[in-house]
Amino acid sequence: CIQNGLYKKNCVTANILPIGPNECEVPMDSAYPVCAEKVEFLQSRWQSDPCYAFYGVDGSTCSILTYLSQIEDFCPPHLGRNHSDLVYQNTILGPAIDFIRSRVDRMSEQWIQAGLRMGHNTPVVFWTLKCAVIQVLLYPGALAGTVGQRFEAMVERGGPLGELVQWADLSACLIILGHNITFSTSHLIGAAPGRGSCPIQRPLTFDLIYTDYHGLAHLQGAMGLAFQHYQCRFRILDSFGTEPAFNLGSYAHSHGYKTLWGRWGLQPLQYMTMFPHTPDNSFLGFASEEAVRAEVREEELEPEIHRKDRIKPWPADSGTLPTTSPQSQGQNCGHVFLSCLVDDGPSLRCCFPPPRQVFVGLGFPYEGPAPIEAIALGCIFLQPQFDPPHSSDNNDFYKGKPTTRQISSQHPYAEEFIGKPHVWTVNMTNSTDVREAVKAILSTEPFTPREFTCEGMLERVHGYITHQEFCSKSVPIWPPESALRVHLGPLGQSCVSVCRHSSLVCEPALFHHLNSPSAFTRLGLGCSSVGPEINHLFPAYNPWGRHCGLQQEPLLFSCAGSDPSHRRLCPCRAHLPGQVALCPDCI
Repeated sequence: CIQNGLYKKNCVTANILPIGPNECEVPMDSAYPVCAEKVEFLQSRWQSDPCYAFYGVDGSTCSILTYLSQIEDFCPPHLGRNHSDLVYQNTILGPAIDFIRSRVDRMSEQWIQAGLRMGHNTPVVFWTLKCAVIQVLLYPGALAGTVGQRFEAMVERGGPLGELVQWADLSACLIILGHNITFSTSHLIGAAPGRGSCPIQRPLTFDLIYTDYHGLAHLQGAMGLAFQHYQCRFRILDSFGTEPAFNLGSYAHSHGYKTLWGRWGLQPLQYMTMFPHTPDNSFLGFASEEAVRAEVREEELEPEIHRKDRIKPWPADSGTLPTTSPQSQGQNCGHVFLSCLVDDGPSLRCCFPPPRQVFVGLGFPYEGPAPIEAIALGCIFLQPQFDPPHSSDNNDFYKGKPTTRQISSQHPYAEEFIGKPHVWTVNMTNSTDVREAVKAILSTEPFTPREFTCEGMLERVHGYITHQEFCSKSVPIWPPESALRVHLGPLGQSCVSVCRHSSLVCEPALFHHLNSPSAFTRLGLGCSSVGPEINHLFPAYNPWGRHCGLQQEPLLFSCAGSDPSHRRLCPCRAHLPGQVALCPDCI
């Protein structure tokens, strides 16, 4: 059975009294004898006091049961609740919330089945002892206030939907893991009225708060003096990542790391990315809508507003694939579907109808969820190669973002972690490269990386909630030291590159094991001088002065940093197949 969103063996279910065909069910439990009576009372009286609406009651049985179990204690916690329901408090409905609710509802069966599979394949102790139920607030600041109004307007035009995909899947994931979830576009943190100069009036009732950069600014203003005390509980959904050099305000300012978004001084692992851009941040990801039906219409993979932009078929006399750019096209979907293509002498032509299709990236938007879902549905992803790579130095989109990454294609994750035969990254003006990709299309099967399945995301989020601890002053103990594989990088290479070259992943939580003179000695490095400095490259070795630099500021431990005069000491680790965020010793 399922209790609190978790699969459990040998559990006893209570008798259930059905209320309606599309509603939650009222449990008949002797430990809560007046539950049904209280439900009936609130069904007729919930509008008598605004406090009920404040706590999410909207007249439905599901919302009333949630209130009576979480706010009061008249009904058993979560028993019999609909797994696709969230507690939406003080949230203005609109296209963005509709999108989130629709996705959660559409994928609810996939999430439930993933939870059941994990329950079957994992000892019960994994769930009962390692995963205490916690109170979680989901506060997407991008949907609040005037920023939210602008965001809603963009959603109605077809984007940006990637952030909403993450909020939807995070919501579903936390529900299946059994935690108490509140989704709100208001603060709900008990702030005193005024300008935020006073601390909150009561202890924070949420164990974790998931928000974004906009929400972080809102919370700082509302919480006042209490912000620093509670900031260890924040988790920031950050699509493109925040490297440590941009995260520490004083360091970023003095070293010229200009950004509109960083400088909050959080632990870098508190930032949670859509793809594993940099291991300095935690990879949250999302769950791909897997191919669960025999036939999937191509319209389901793209917004209604963009269907008119599909290119089908590709003209046989075209020498190259169509390309575009945000500068030349303004609003565009960034991808098109083509019927399967085949080499036909001097040109390419359509060969047979869907479901075999090519999903073509047009260069923008960068790093969205659509290619992953297209690949899962059996499409081949054909994307443009960027030469030179795009970065904050030469690209307006990345300018001001807190990252130094060099973007070699429209979707680097698809290029590096999936690759051929499912992903082809080509020079779109080179017909030979395009023809080679087309020839491989006929024999390629659908593929979904495990980390982008519901089960993979459940594993990852469960690991983070169970083991990541940012409120303690002690050094991290997860991943364990047994996972550490020490590598000395060549001059000019980041630890991201050094570890990846050995099919490993840089793990910033293990840097403290290398931040001592003995670490240099074990690597056979003779140090003429050893000293701590505030430098995002350290620990590192300078061969010219034989200086061994130690890290003085733990917030600057960085997998991403590189410099031509330093050899980085890199804490690498292995990872589970298809799950880069977790190591064999991590679970």
